[in-house]
Amino acid sequence: MKTFAFAQTVMPAGASKALPAALVAALLAFPGITAQAAEPDTVALGDEVQRFCTNIADEARDHRYALQKQELARLREEVDGRIVALEDKRAEFEIWLDRREAFLDKATNGLVEIYASMRPDAAAERLAEVRVELAAAILMKLKPRDAGVILDEMNSESAAMLTTIIASAARPEDPS
Repeated sequence: MKTFAFAQTVMPAGASKALPAALVAALLAFPGITAQAAEPDTVALGDEVQRFCTNIADEARDHRYALQKQELARLREEVDGRIVALEDKRAEFEIWLDRREAFLDKATNGLVEIYASMRPDAAAERLAEVRVELAAAILMKLKPRDAGVILDEMNSESAAMLTTIIASAARPEDPS
C-alpha cells in the first residue's frame, strides 16, 4: 500500500477532527492520486469477474437447457391432453352419428309408403300411438309436404315433440 506525505504529517491535538476533511480535500484536489491507487484494484476485480463468469458459463448453460427441457415437457403434456380431448370428442361424434343412422334406419321404406298412402288425419292418429323416435323417423322419410299435413293433423304437443326430434336429427353439427 502506498503512503502519501500529507498523511504522515504531525497534527496538533485539536486538529484530529479536521484530518478526514483535509484528506478528502486533498484527494479531490489531486484526482490523479485516486485514479492511480484504484487502478490495480479495478483490474484485479475485472479479472476476478471474468474468471467467475467463465467458470459458471457451463453451469448456466446447463441450467438454461434444463429449464427449456422442462418447458418442452410441460408443453408436450398439454398438447397430449388436448389430443386426448379431441379424440374423445371425435368418438362422441361418431357415436352420435351411428345413433342418427340407426334412427333413420328404423323407418323402412315399406312402412314409410304405408303412412304416405294413408289419409293425413288417420296417419297422425296412428303416429301419435307409436314410439316418438319411430314416428319422427317415419316423418323424416316422408315427402316434406306429406309430413307437414300429418303434423298439422296432430295435437300441438305431439307435433312439437316430433318437430324437436326431427330438427335435432337433421342438423349436421355435433349435438353437444
